[in-house]
Amino acid sequence: MSRTIETHLSDTPTSERMPRKAAAAAFVGSALEYYDFFIYGAAAALVFSHVFFSADDPAVATIASLATFGVGYVARPFGGLILGHFGDRIGRKRVLILTLVIMGVASLAIGFLPTYDQIGLWAPALLVLCRLAQGFSAGGEAAGASTLAIEHAPAHRRAFFSGFTMTGYAAGMVLATIVFIPIAALPEADLLSWGWRVPFWFSAVVLVAAYIVRSRLDETPVFEDAKSADAVEKFPAAQVFRHQWRDVIRVVFMALFAVTQTVFTVFGLAYATSEAVGIDRTTMLWVATVSIAGSMVTIPLLSTLSDRIGRKPVWITGTLGSAATIFLYFWAISTGSVPLIFLGAFLNMTCFYSMLNGLWPAFFSEMFAAPVRYSGFAIGTQLGFLLAGFAPSIGFALLGEGINGWVPVAVFTTACLVLSAIAAATARETYRVPTELLGAIALRVDPASPSADSAINARETTLEGASPR
Repeated sequence: MSRTIETHLSDTPTSERMPRKAAAAAFVGSALEYYDFFIYGAAAALVFSHVFFSADDPAVATIASLATFGVGYVARPFGGLILGHFGDRIGRKRVLILTLVIMGVASLAIGFLPTYDQIGLWAPALLVLCRLAQGFSAGGEAAGASTLAIEHAPAHRRAFFSGFTMTGYAAGMVLATIVFIPIAALPEADLLSWGWRVPFWFSAVVLVAAYIVRSRLDETPVFEDAKSADAVEKFPAAQVFRHQWRDVIRVVFMALFAVTQTVFTVFGLAYATSEAVGIDRTTMLWVATVSIAGSMVTIPLLSTLSDRIGRKPVWITGTLGSAATIFLYFWAISTGSVPLIFLGAFLNMTCFYSMLNGLWPAFFSEMFAAPVRYSGFAIGTQLGFLLAGFAPSIGFALLGEGINGWVPVAVFTTACLVLSAIAAATARETYRVPTELLGAIALRVDPASPSADSAINARETTLEGASPR
């Protein structure tokens, strides 16, 4: 262990540049993932019920269209398991290039799919197949990008650098809305015939840019050290469930925070533009664009805050604040007041949700030891995200009658956020733990026990005088 720490403490120009390169690689990959995430979600909310499903029952077609969005989340745990295995076995970089290619090709293919009127039931079947490929890729993308970022970052700035994974999320969604807004403004016939395809074709441009950045990145020193010491796990998933199953379960519950995002972006868009509410779809796309663009500023700031005061206080504040403001957001939609909708979106997505979105890449990664980090992070996160994928469909199933019909949806979202906060409260604090020791304590000490913090403090004392990596 001391050899590894001494190696990583070396202050070379390369080590100074690499955290920035790793952050850039995480940024562009996440931008592609969430560009595809938003254009699919927007298309599912506005278009797919007309294009890929029978027009006999519009309500059923809408729910089925939103369900295809959720299908991608079914594939995510499998992607996390398989891609996480290879990320821990052959390296972070190679797997992350693979996730890019799968995501980009699947998204491009959606833009060329024939419609229900052309090939009948084969149309939604092919759509689901492409969505499964997207989900499989996404299952390994965020965990790999976050792992890559924290393993290259200085220990005292891990949340800041890994937060660029989710700054990429914001950039991808802003790019998607910029592309989708003029498309959504097309006449209905043009939108349904060819307009919706353009954003999917454009994903090829994002794919090429992301591939160039990632292909120039080095493998992480943590993985290279493990490889040199012949310490690479042959079956990392088995080891993580044997030694860190509590952390996997904890991450599953913490990951329920993501329900907020899918309820806000997908359900919120479909609900607000429905006949019952009647808000213009371009207005709602601008609401999403402005609020998420703002998070490109707040995510780095709030990630830096967690590097200074800890992960847990920021996380718990973010979950409870998101729970309170999701009520404000849907109430504002029910009033039809555009300024109030923008205010609710700003407080919910730009402020409180950004506390979670900027922090989870570091917080979840830091719970796992290096040999099983990719696997543990990916499996736990994607099992938790599974509910988020079906949240828009669940939202429409819960939607009541009248002006307050949105309340059950907000209660459902709040319940998920409270569970996330409780899970975070049981976690050990990790922001001061050296990168080389992350997760190691969990292999011997129950992370929820008071002795865990004592063990961390004891190990920090042994490293006193050494600046963190």
